[in-house]
Formats: sequence, structure tokens, C-alpha cells
Amino acid sequence: MTRLSRSMTPELSIVIPVYNESPNIKRLYDELTEVLGHYGRSYELVIVDDGSRDDTFQQLAGFQARDPRLRVIRFRRNFGQTAAFAAGIAYARGRLVVLSDGDLQNDPRDIPQMVARIEAGHDIVCGWRKDRKDTFITRRVPSILANKLISWATGVELHDYGCSLKVFRSEVIKPLRLYGEMHRFLPAIASQQGVSIDEVVVNHRAREAGTSKYGLSRTIRVILDLATVKFLLNYSTRPLQIFGLLGLGAFGLGTLITGYLGYVRLFEHQAIGDRPLLLLGMMLLFIGVQLVTFGLLAELLARTYYESQNKPTYVIREIRQTAELATVDG
Repeated sequence: MTRLSRSMTPELSIVIPVYNESPNIKRLYDELTEVLGHYGRSYELVIVDDGSRDDTFQQLAGFQARDPRLRVIRFRRNFGQTAAFAAGIAYARGRLVVLSDGDLQNDPRDIPQMVARIEAGHDIVCGWRKDRKDTFITRRVPSILANKLISWATGVELHDYGCSLKVFRSEVIKPLRLYGEMHRFLPAIASQQGVSIDEVVVNHRAREAGTSKYGLSRTIRVILDLATVKFLLNYSTRPLQIFGLLGLGAFGLGTLITGYLGYVRLFEHQAIGDRPLLLLGMMLLFIGVQLVTFGLLAELLARTYYESQNKPTYVIREIRQTAELATVDG
């Protein structure tokens, strides 16, 4: 089996976060090296120990001492799955980046078929756990609802946003920045670049050892992060359009209410000082002004964000031009 030289850029980088996976880590390493060794492509394993308190890191360190294709990143404490994926992506060197879980529920044998779909012309290939081996009420039902909500909100329709097994072209995933629980939204976030996204059915296995680190509470955090993703996708470069629209709506409604009360007071000579409607109208007027102000401030922040990093508001796929024109432009 050919060992990866330090100067060689691997074709595949397999990025896997692990946390207290001592019972699974040896089998995970053995399965990955067996599948990828027979696959015939150069690869590296980038395993991120997310602050494990068992002997997960000690086992990984032993594997790494014998296998230079394995790179182990150890966090000082538990930062969460998204942070672990972000670190692994940052250190990945491969032309293609494969994301996967470390609990053995993702099957490494699905990687070759997903890579084949990338080479067929797609930029991202996502796994779909069609026959999911998880509890129905606490895991599958919330997942079905969340997938429908995310697909509707982002406009990127996938059956299984929660499946960690995904393959990305390096140039697509490297520029992305991850916070909160946003690793599951990577296809939606990357859609800003005009990428081609495919989805394939993958094998999902029941967890045999260890315990799941996630529960129903995670669904709530995902929904909150969805609001952030929706804003980034639609309004990150024009925040005034959402704040201004809401502000003008509130101000307009407040104007109608106060105008009506003004008419009642001036022409029908009725007292309006003790009416709750007056308080509502004044509150809507103030809220409208505040929202428009927030929108203007957000516009300034958006411009600072893009211009301070020299970050373009567009993504170029390719440029075709004649050699003469290129010489003149240069």
C-alpha cells in the first residue's frame, strides 16, 4: 500500500469529528483504511478529536504513529460538531473533501459512488439515509419536518440535510465559514456560488456502541440557525430590504391607526387618551423608524464586512477570451 508523501496533495480528504468514541474508533479507522486502500486513490484522514474525555485521542495517536495518511487534530475542550468540521476542512489538503460522522452509522463503502457523482460534473454530493436506523419519534420525525422546512426556506431541496456524509469540491467548501450548527446547511450556503448539488441514497447503520451526543434540543438550535442561513442567502448584501420592508409596514400601519384616532378626536370629538389603540399606533410608528434605522446600520456593516476582506459579492465559474484580448487587458 503506497504511503502518502508529505509533499503530495491527496485526491481525497476524509474529515471526521469524534467525541468520546472510544468503542468505535478502531473499527472506524480499520473500515476507512480498508475501503480507501482498495479504492486506489491517494487520500488522507483528518480526524478531529472534539475534546474527548475517554481514550479516543490516545488510540488515534497510536494509529497516526504508524500511518502518515492520518492527521489528528485535538481540541482543548468540546467545541461542538460544527467547529470540528470547520477545523478539519481548514486543514484538509485534498482536491475533494469528504465529510462523515465518527459513530460508524455512515458506511465508508458509499464514498466511491459519491465521488463518481462528483466526477460526473457535480460540485456537491449529499448522502440520503433513506432507510434510517434511528428511533422514529425522537430522531426521524423531527428530521423529516426539519428537512422539509429547510428545503422550503433555502430553496435547495434535499431529503436529508442531517446526513453528515457529503462530498465537496475543495474550492467550493474551503471559502465557507461555519458557526453554530451550520454544518448541516453547507449545501444551502454553498448554493450562493451557483453550484451543482446531487443526492444519492447511502447505507445507514444502527449505532452499535457508545451513545448519541444529540437529542431533540438540537432541533430547536437548528431552526434558529435556519433563520441566520435564510438571512445570509437572501439579504446579506441588501439587509435594508428586509428591515426596511418590515419598518415601512409597521410605520404605515401605525400611521393608519393614529390617523384614524386623529379623525375621531378632531371631527367626532371623542376622547382617545385612554384607548389601547393609541398606544399600539404610537408603538408601531416607533418600531417602524427603528427597523429602518437598523436596516441602514446593517447596510453599513455589510459593506464593512465585504470591503474589509476584499470579498466579492459574486462568484465567477470561468472566463473565456481570446489570447489577443487577454494580452490587451493585461
